[in-house]
Amino acid sequence: MKKNAKWMGLSLAGIAVMTAIAVYAANVHLKGEPSFTDNGTTATVCATLAGLGNGDLTVTLVGSGTETVVCTNPAGNFAPGNPGGVTVGGTTTVPASEIKNGTVHFCVTTTAPVCQSAKDCGCPNDNWTGTVTDVDFTSLTLVVEQGGEVVLTTAVK
Repeated sequence: MKKNAKWMGLSLAGIAVMTAIAVYAANVHLKGEPSFTDNGTTATVCATLAGLGNGDLTVTLVGSGTETVVCTNPAGNFAPGNPGGVTVGGTTTVPASEIKNGTVHFCVTTTAPVCQSAKDCGCPNDNWTGTVTDVDFTSLTLVVEQGGEVVLTTAVK
C-alpha cells in the first residue's frame, strides 16, 4: 500500500512538471506581420501568435507619440494647444480556450490620452478646455504574457 502511495505521488509530481512545461516552455512568435491601424487618438494592433502553451494570455500594447491638442476658451473659440509627448497603452486578455493548436489571433487597442488639465495640454489657463484630437505614433511595442511570464516582446512600429 505504501509503495502504491509513493508511486502515485511520483506520478502526480511528474504530471505537474509536464503540465508546467506545456504551459511555460513554448516558443512564442508572430505568425506573419502584425497590422497597425492609426485610429486618430488610439492605435490598434492585430496579430497572430504561434507556439503558445495552454494558459491565458495578457497582451499589452505600449506606445509613444506626439499629441495634437485643441484648446477651447470659455466663449467657445478654438486655438491650437502646444503639441507634447504622450505615452499610451492598452491591454487585452485572451482566455486559454481561444488558443487552438498553440495559435491565436488577437487585436489590442490603446486608450486615448486626455488632458489632465487644460494648462498641461498647452492652453493659456485652466479656464480653457484642452482636447487631444490626434496622436502621431512614433513607437509601439507588444508585450505578451502567459502564465505570469513575459513570453514575447516585439516592436510593431
